Amino acid sequence: MTSFNMTDQTNLFKVNYYKKSANMYNSENVLQGRIKKRYDFTGKQRFVATPMSFSGGVGSGTLPKSNAGIYEGAVITSKRVYATCEIEREAIKASANNAGAFVQATQETVRKTVESYMRNASRILFGDGSGVLASGSASASNVTGSGTLATPYVVSFDGTGQDFNSVNFEEKDFVQMINTYAAGPPATGGYEDSNSYLEVVAVDDAAKTVSLVGTSATLATDSASTPLSATDALVMQGSFNTDPIGLKAIKDYSIAGSGTLYNIGIQRRWESLVSDAGGAGVTTDLMNGVMLDVERTFGKVPNMIMVHYNQFRKILALLEDQKVYNLPNRNLKGNMSFQGVEFMSTRGPIGIFVDRFCPEDEVWFLNDNFIECHHRPDFGWFDDDGTVFLRETGIDAYSARYGGYYENFITPTAHGVLTNLTTL
Repeated sequence: MTSFNMTDQTNLFKVNYYKKSANMYNSENVLQGRIKKRYDFTGKQRFVATPMSFSGGVGSGTLPKSNAGIYEGAVITSKRVYATCEIEREAIKASANNAGAFVQATQETVRKTVESYMRNASRILFGDGSGVLASGSASASNVTGSGTLATPYVVSFDGTGQDFNSVNFEEKDFVQMINTYAAGPPATGGYEDSNSYLEVVAVDDAAKTVSLVGTSATLATDSASTPLSATDALVMQGSFNTDPIGLKAIKDYSIAGSGTLYNIGIQRRWESLVSDAGGAGVTTDLMNGVMLDVERTFGKVPNMIMVHYNQFRKILALLEDQKVYNLPNRNLKGNMSFQGVEFMSTRGPIGIFVDRFCPEDEVWFLNDNFIECHHRPDFGWFDDDGTVFLRETGIDAYSARYGGYYENFITPTAHGVLTNLTTL
């Protein structure tokens, strides 16, 4: 009799789950499902010729003098983004059939690993590339506890520093402390200890607190004396300044009015439209203003709006006619649709969609034709050794890795953001 073994299990996994994993990466949320994805990124870097002006010469009465256009070279460098999982061999055996467990260990672990990767990829897409989840402030980012299971560090954020979004933290994540942090672009600072990890054990959205278990000299000092400093931040493990570029980066570079994005200096034709609402509530007039300003500077209109749940609720109250429609997903054929509410823009109706990673005080106006995700080949489960699950050394378990190497390429001029909206 042949026992359940890793070779047979791996073959079964690749047939039954691999395509599902790929589809989850394409369609787990609206924005990830709609942006263009390429899997042909080879070489050290990718160079993208980028026109920054018209060319030729125009005039009336006499033959005009011609002139060459301005062209810049955008440079894309891949970033390493992973998800890992580990399964004890005994758990595989114990869950081999329905009589032994409600779910198969391999199937459940595979699904949850890809879901976790998708969640992190969505966080990255709305981030700035720094990997920072939240930072302290000089006023009231208090720390209590001692970092043990019985009394974990409880870090509270008052919202006056880095925007606190509780979905950046999930129980069982490992995070790290950054010292001498300064917000970008680009962010600066360094790990308190590159080998020190803090496990997230609880998240309280209402209280804006995160509970952590682990060792941190910074948190230990803060808990005994002062609040968490504005120069201290929490980042996803190993991710400080190693995330792919996200929407926050193009916004921050535009606000700064200087710096280099994809090797091109910030300038009139290479910056996003940022409209500061000054603490006002969202209105159709403010939304139309961003739409018109993007069209005026870029020549094309955003084709989707991304909002936080709070702003979505406010926008629904503004719209007299709340129409729901199906929006096809560009990456899947015939088996996927998204539902959204139409906003009657200056150029016709466009969809409004919710993303939990969108900052609560912002509304993004995006053109998904100008957001691309450039992957290196063979993105997905690592199976170069002929198997997905590899035997761990020294322990009776197997591990697997999902992900790969990619960079988001976001043409800044094609997008706009309405920021500093009231959240009340």
